[in-house]
Amino acid sequence: MAQIDLRRKLSILADAAKYDASCASSGAKKRDSRGGTGVGSTEGMGICHAYTPDGRCVSLLKILLTNFCIYDCAYCINRSSSNVERARFSVDEVVDLTLAFYKRNYIEGLFLSSGIIRSSDYTMEQLVEVARKLREEHDFRGYIHLKLIPEADQRLIDLAGLYADRLSANIELPRDEALGRLAPEKDARVIRKAMGQVRLRMEEAKPAKRDRIKPPSFAPGGQSTQLIVGADGAPDTEILHRSSSLYGGYGLRRVYYSAFSPIPDSSAILPVSRPPLMREHRLYQADWLMRFYGFTAPEIAEGAEGGMLDLAIDPKLAWALKKREIYPVDVNKAPREDLLRVPGLGVKAINRILSVRRYRTLRLEDVARLTRSIDKVRPWITALDWSPGGLTDAIDLRTRLAPEKQPEQLSLF
Repeated sequence: MAQIDLRRKLSILADAAKYDASCASSGAKKRDSRGGTGVGSTEGMGICHAYTPDGRCVSLLKILLTNFCIYDCAYCINRSSSNVERARFSVDEVVDLTLAFYKRNYIEGLFLSSGIIRSSDYTMEQLVEVARKLREEHDFRGYIHLKLIPEADQRLIDLAGLYADRLSANIELPRDEALGRLAPEKDARVIRKAMGQVRLRMEEAKPAKRDRIKPPSFAPGGQSTQLIVGADGAPDTEILHRSSSLYGGYGLRRVYYSAFSPIPDSSAILPVSRPPLMREHRLYQADWLMRFYGFTAPEIAEGAEGGMLDLAIDPKLAWALKKREIYPVDVNKAPREDLLRVPGLGVKAINRILSVRRYRTLRLEDVARLTRSIDKVRPWITALDWSPGGLTDAIDLRTRLAPEKQPEQLSLF
């Protein structure tokens, strides 16, 4: 194979990494180099964002170590049978790029994944070596997210957690049967086992109050995973049930959703067209309801039709329209749990309402000042001077609350 220059490698391997959505840097341990000799910081001002050629704003150097892969996953652009240009970084090239980009204030950290080369252990060794060199040889204190190779030796996964802020192993597909059919070299049980081991290591790293010596930090930013939407026929409600079990079973920080995107020379067993991108957006909204609003997956499913979330309205409104008997809610008396289920009220607005109502009885105009859109909230609440009357039970309520024009969601690719 002809030698590829570094600039071309970066173009190929940054583009190859764009399909992995699980790269947010939230939850990182706070570190900085002020007053010392280290390089980088996970917080502070002056950190710029890099813009990809398609206009996305990213703050991490997001690359693959290589897009060579011995696996032949049908949904993956980098599968062994794919006719794509291949490239591979050396460990030192990734280290040098990360440091150079950081010192130029382009990035705040590194997201590193890879195709499987030679073996799972060899690939994981290379990923860990990048993180080790950055931390130990260059005292890099920025954010590092490493993609786990679940089949790799546990010793390597343990080392990855000591150097990285966050780890992730992608479940990929909601159904185990589909993963076995579309990615025969992967085993959902092995992936879950690796995620379980990461959770155990994170729990072991939490110091007890009586501990005088704190255990070494392990993946302080937690772990995440990704589910591909629309590649295996799983409905939204099934995807949300899977996410709920992942949050509960493995203590995940985030589950990311990625709408399936048809790839060149794809297998005949894959869908011909991509799902609506709005479907991905609704899943993220539903996921938010589970994480911050106290909803369960079965409750969200009550607002779905045929297992699919409504693309025209958000999941909270869809649920409320099916539960009109519990509305209106009194903003002056309702507990926080009930206010969280009012369409149009967000967590910040609810916190303001709870704080203000300790000192005065709220009128509708007070609520309007505390929230973004009183028009969305009005049918679902009562206040000192307001009652919706029959508005909550109006037949055309859904039509009036739905956006007049559906927003156009553009593809990232």
